[in-house]
Amino acid sequence: MNKLVSTVFLFSFCFLNAVAQTGKVFDNLSLKSEILNMERKYAIYLPPDYETSERSYPVLYLLHGSGDDQSGWVQFGEVLHITDKAIKNGTSTAMIIVMPDANTGQRGYTNDVSGNWRYEDFFFEEFIPFIEGKYRIRTEKRYRAVAGLSMGGGGTFYFALHRPDLFSAACPLSASTGPLNRDEMKNYTQRRGMQDASEAKMNEWYKKYSVTEMVNNLPEEDLKAVRWFIDCGDDDFLFEGNALVHIALKKRNIPHEYRVRDGAHNWTYWRESLPEVLRFVSDGFHQH
Repeated sequence: MNKLVSTVFLFSFCFLNAVAQTGKVFDNLSLKSEILNMERKYAIYLPPDYETSERSYPVLYLLHGSGDDQSGWVQFGEVLHITDKAIKNGTSTAMIIVMPDANTGQRGYTNDVSGNWRYEDFFFEEFIPFIEGKYRIRTEKRYRAVAGLSMGGGGTFYFALHRPDLFSAACPLSASTGPLNRDEMKNYTQRRGMQDASEAKMNEWYKKYSVTEMVNNLPEEDLKAVRWFIDCGDDDFLFEGNALVHIALKKRNIPHEYRVRDGAHNWTYWRESLPEVLRFVSDGFHQH
């Protein structure tokens, strides 16, 4: 009987220990936005020891691409499996990962040219304060990072370039970098429904959301205030913008990691990128 009890106890201990080593994902949460006048959804990854500890954690804001929503990184990016594995093998520190929805009402992470749709303002003025007030998150800049793919890679650039005081690291993957030059801005405005905006408004928007324009003109101290990890496949249709951003950073002697791997604009590529993102941001979260 004692042997049976011991066996059951050992099995129960091993089972509970395995469960304890698994993080949790919630992919249909929401908050009310006064700025956007609607409910906004988000997903969140909580690390394995979140419920059993009292500590606060670093945070990574992980942005989805065009056509996806807050569940994209959960469903297709396998954020739970990949992050659990990275934490277990020691290549990532335990962190909270937050995935906002930018595919409701209007698609994208920017304010529109008219100022009627202010997603970026929502992100900084409502979303971050809500998340960091609700969960046990360390709110210092050094413990906050942002990453994303495609449209979310563009959002990563915009957020980190606009607010280098908030993010220690930024990891744009296969990023949409906005209009590459002023000539391209005309086609860009047609696709985004901005054709009726005044020349002055479009010029203002271009300066704010062309990544190459910002990298060429922002103060050097702002660019150096963020650790950059840029990753884009050699067969990705967005290769040009990412390469031009790399060249612009290189010309200004801004430290950054630039990766070109074999791959295209797809989830196979981004699932392979995520462990590197976790490693890169964790390196900044650690004390050296």
